[in-house]
Amino acid sequence: MTMREIIEDFRHWDGPDIRIMEVCGTHTAAILQGGIRSLLPKSITLLSGPGCPVCITPAAYIDKAVELAMREDCRLYSFGDMLKVKGSVRSLADAKAEGAHVRFLYSPLDLLEIAEKDPGHLHVFAAVGFETTAPVYAMLVKKAQESGLRNLKILTALRTILPALELILDSGDPVDAFLAPGHVSAIIGSDAYRSLAQRYNRPFTVAGFSPDHILLAIRQLAHAVREGRHDVCNLYPGAVHQEGNRKAQALLENVFEPGPSVWRGIGIIPESGLFLRESFTAFDAGSRGLDSDPPANPACRCTDVILGRIHPASCPMFGTVCTPQEAQGPCMVSDEGSCGIWYRFRGEI
Repeated sequence: MTMREIIEDFRHWDGPDIRIMEVCGTHTAAILQGGIRSLLPKSITLLSGPGCPVCITPAAYIDKAVELAMREDCRLYSFGDMLKVKGSVRSLADAKAEGAHVRFLYSPLDLLEIAEKDPGHLHVFAAVGFETTAPVYAMLVKKAQESGLRNLKILTALRTILPALELILDSGDPVDAFLAPGHVSAIIGSDAYRSLAQRYNRPFTVAGFSPDHILLAIRQLAHAVREGRHDVCNLYPGAVHQEGNRKAQALLENVFEPGPSVWRGIGIIPESGLFLRESFTAFDAGSRGLDSDPPANPACRCTDVILGRIHPASCPMFGTVCTPQEAQGPCMVSDEGSCGIWYRFRGEI
């Protein structure tokens, strides 16, 4: 189906009001950058979901990372987004300015060589992410064990997406269909959504990130809702298979075990976290028990944004008190956070 045909179909759309959640922040950015909302009928609403790992990392985790970074015998490493998110008091960037040992790395696997060359320090990677990045942390730990490295650890805030979607569906919030995350789906497979689709009578569609992929996926979901179907459709077969990446799944199963975990602003979601198994606990920098999640600024609506209850622009602080330079909530900090994305592309909304 051509883009012109899809747009024409939407132009004559006579279906019911439909709320579609795009789970992944990369989809949110592509939707805004491509002006996709302007091509949809008013009866189809797109909502952002909980697909930003930095946004849902609890303050207690950041506090622990700061504590480690401040130790003279420790060096802490992270991806760039994590440096800017505040814990209960300060961020890793704040701690770095005070003399903490914090360094940005492009690849966690670089830590193997760093730790080997510097045996006098403990080297800790802040392992934050969903199923997309979790396999590389599993590989890091396995390689460290095989190499006999004892001065390398990870501090995990790894989450799995399906329990969060189940929480949204259980909450009664009116989400009629889901645009499934492409990157996560490459690991877990499109079949992973079938149980939710069947139990909650909601359609799921996996799509890539180009405008034509996304528009076709939205059309697929809209027609499924109108026709009362709750199937799972994979429009990204070049990257996503029904069964997913079996090798990555086996690696995750070998190194991590699921457990309850805190999602910032949401609370504890059962079996949504990934923690190192007993055979790998020597490489854990203290990831369990980081449950405190102090109340946010009551004017900040990050929780409602993450759960798809409101658009970022509906937050009273958006673009005024809260900007990327003076972020009041984690959704404005990360490149994958809905508020940060809406702020970057606010001229396209």
